[in-house]
Amino acid sequence: MMLAPVLTPRGLLILRETESSPGLESEQHPRLAEAFLRGPGHGLLRLGADEVEVTLPPVLSYWREFGSRYVTALCAVPGIGDRSTKPPIAVPAYGELDHMAAAVPPMTGSEYLTTDVLADLWRDMDAAFDAELADAGLSVQEFLKGRHPAWNLIGRVHFNLAENRKDEVAPFAFLVTYTTRLSAQAKAQHVPLGTALQEYAGARNRERLLSLLLPIQRAAEHCAWLKVMVDAGEIFHPLRWSPQQALQFLKDVPMLESAGVAVRTPASWRLNRPARAQVKATIGGRAPSQMGMDALLDFRMEVTLDGEKLSAAEIKRLLAQSDGLVLVRGKWVEVDHERLRRTLDEFEAAERRAASDGLSFGEAMRMLAGANIAEKDSGGQADIDWSQTVAGPWLAETLAALRRPDGLARIDPGRSLQGSLRSYQLAGVQWLYLLTQLRLGACLADDMGLGKTIQVLSLLLVLKSETKDRRRPCLLVAPASLLANWVSEIARFAPDFKARVSHPSAAPDEQLSANDAGNPDADILADTDLVITSYGFLARSPWLTTMPWRLVVLDEAQAIKNPAAKQTKMVKQLQADTRIALTGTPIENHLGDLWSIFDFINPGLLGSSKQFSSFVKGLADRPHNSYGPLRDLVRPYILRRLKTDKSVIADLPDKTEVNAFCSLSRRQAALYQQAVEELARRLEDVDGMQRKGLVLAFLMRLKQICNHPSQWLGDGAWTEQDSGKFERLRDIAEVVAARQEKALIFTQFKETTAPLAAFLGSVFGQAGLVLHGETEVKKRKELVRQFQDDENVPFFVLSLKAGGAGLNLTAASHVVHFDRWWNPAVENQATDRAFRIGQTKKVLVHKFICRGTVEDKIDKLIESKKQLAGDLLGSASDVVLTEMKDEEVLKLVALDLNAATTEARG
Repeated sequence: MMLAPVLTPRGLLILRETESSPGLESEQHPRLAEAFLRGPGHGLLRLGADEVEVTLPPVLSYWREFGSRYVTALCAVPGIGDRSTKPPIAVPAYGELDHMAAAVPPMTGSEYLTTDVLADLWRDMDAAFDAELADAGLSVQEFLKGRHPAWNLIGRVHFNLAENRKDEVAPFAFLVTYTTRLSAQAKAQHVPLGTALQEYAGARNRERLLSLLLPIQRAAEHCAWLKVMVDAGEIFHPLRWSPQQALQFLKDVPMLESAGVAVRTPASWRLNRPARAQVKATIGGRAPSQMGMDALLDFRMEVTLDGEKLSAAEIKRLLAQSDGLVLVRGKWVEVDHERLRRTLDEFEAAERRAASDGLSFGEAMRMLAGANIAEKDSGGQADIDWSQTVAGPWLAETLAALRRPDGLARIDPGRSLQGSLRSYQLAGVQWLYLLTQLRLGACLADDMGLGKTIQVLSLLLVLKSETKDRRRPCLLVAPASLLANWVSEIARFAPDFKARVSHPSAAPDEQLSANDAGNPDADILADTDLVITSYGFLARSPWLTTMPWRLVVLDEAQAIKNPAAKQTKMVKQLQADTRIALTGTPIENHLGDLWSIFDFINPGLLGSSKQFSSFVKGLADRPHNSYGPLRDLVRPYILRRLKTDKSVIADLPDKTEVNAFCSLSRRQAALYQQAVEELARRLEDVDGMQRKGLVLAFLMRLKQICNHPSQWLGDGAWTEQDSGKFERLRDIAEVVAARQEKALIFTQFKETTAPLAAFLGSVFGQAGLVLHGETEVKKRKELVRQFQDDENVPFFVLSLKAGGAGLNLTAASHVVHFDRWWNPAVENQATDRAFRIGQTKKVLVHKFICRGTVEDKIDKLIESKKQLAGDLLGSASDVVLTEMKDEEVLKLVALDLNAATTEARG
């Protein structure tokens, strides 16, 4: 079993067991799991103080770095080592916390990570340290030494580099000191290391002297120049250093600090480094002549030193210097000839290309984000330490507006919208409008139920009011099951908006008539504001891909997550000024989903599929596993709000999810065991595609048996006593009926819907409704209305594929997942039929699981797959069941008879 961090909506960091990678083997780190059980502060302290040399997955490595920052800050408190208590350790500045939050790798709950959450976690660590220190009864130094030897505090060694400009040959001085105590001004008192030879003389203080020298010995193992100084005894005396020696010292600062040595450099140097000449590019100083991803932006390059532009002569002088430190304008400047020259060449090439061919908006965005995806991007060989790319006035203002849509100029659809927009919905319309004006694509990724439909309709109304007599129709592509829903919503919110449906399921008065060639009459299109069609019907209407649309909107845009699918290819042939994708799950399974959606809304921004995959792999391989460049690149074009965020919507009640564990009847257990034994026998004689088909068939068979023996046997009996799930369903249904509430029951099997409806009808004493894939599209609207308005309809049985999206069923306060789906995003979409705007009751979600069976394992698979469902980014491999080894498959489906036949109530 693996352990992976999860951030809850309340900002609680926990470790959750998962069967998929990336994660940490729980057996190898039981103390880490125990620490997190005590609280996030204890867990982070364990990560930061103990797991210093352990190779960790990207997410745990990120949190370890956060924990290490706290311990490092603790060590920096002068004179802290001998104390048995300590003062509070100050929370880092919010600018630093904001940078940390932006760099979080994909993880479950990353959308809840804010600077305030990080600040709270920092305080949790501080409180945890105080508690553990008190329990240990040790000094701070002894306590930290027990966690890891690198956290040595008392007598901490400092390597000091100072300027001595009077000495032209050796303008630097080097001295090693150690700290002994605090001054009256709470400053650390430094004493030359040579003094330690006298102060710690004698056998009684030998141990303290060795402890003092230990960091130097660790550092000398990796620094040849330091080992020479130690062997010669020069470490105890002041030394004159040349600029080349000082530069070598600076290059090894990270290693010295990791060994426990503190480094002090001239106070005028920022972050312990001398100034560097930086190649600075400014992009987008003025508005381009045209808009869109292919818009050409201006590009200006210069070389700066501490923000001041260097002259051509000064640049030439720098490039003529050998590597080292050189005085420029009275400042010591670090020179690395090769890195500076390479960076300068790259930016000069970009400047020439921008002057001749122009710099595209997409290329500019990649440069700003430091996301060098496409081969042509400037900076492919440039060094981030020696370069800086900034947005000019126009681009900076535009990006700031996209990132703060609530501050944009008010865009009001006026009286043409028959409804009112919530504040966050109005911000969404303003954001969509700005991107439309810029002719850039948008992904509106609001949570299910937050009203993406009304935001899009408001935008369409605004665009219509602007064009007036120059009307150009827009196109909406949605799953066939949602076409009637869109027509209904338009009639409700925008009755004057002329929409026509290009699909056989539409009512005659809603249909877009066409001539024999399949093209609509020109007069009809001239009088149409919006054409609505389905993904599947695109292939049957090729004229849709040749029409120059004002705007193309994709509803449930996760439908194009597979770039190789026929419908995805058809969608990407559509021509439009602007493209908008609507989806509550921009990343269902892996980052390829995000690429495919962006390949539609802003083609080329994320490069080709191959380039994007290579780029993402490079991010994962970085030392700090930072996904910040990708987040920065896509952030302006994705707007995601969660309904669990009370600042977005305060009147939506919470939902509670519970696992409803069920036992197997004796008949179920016997059939299940027979199926497992048969699978074991047949696996011995198959391979390849035949084996894959066999595994999938038996997994389906076992799930059917878990539902009811009659589903597998086809005997039509469906008796209650033969199914543990039916008995569990009765328990729940009786409570719902007694409270006069309503329930939704989801199953992935069409053949199960009718027996479930018959059984529930006997429990409620009233008939309910049924919807599945064979239900006529035009009948769905009436079924929804009946369930919402008729108090005599207590339940609605739906097949998950047919009823899991697009329906508003807020009359229900209970949701039952009779059997589980492989994809948690799909299951959550189904739950959101009830948990959405308009819901006035708390929603209770019951997830049926037969203990000791494959469903128990599926539940764990679902929980592990949630690792992929971050706010925006997530990446991991799906568990491919058919690729498991035989023994793994049999372990997955094996029956735990004791657990399966023991009555369980959850």
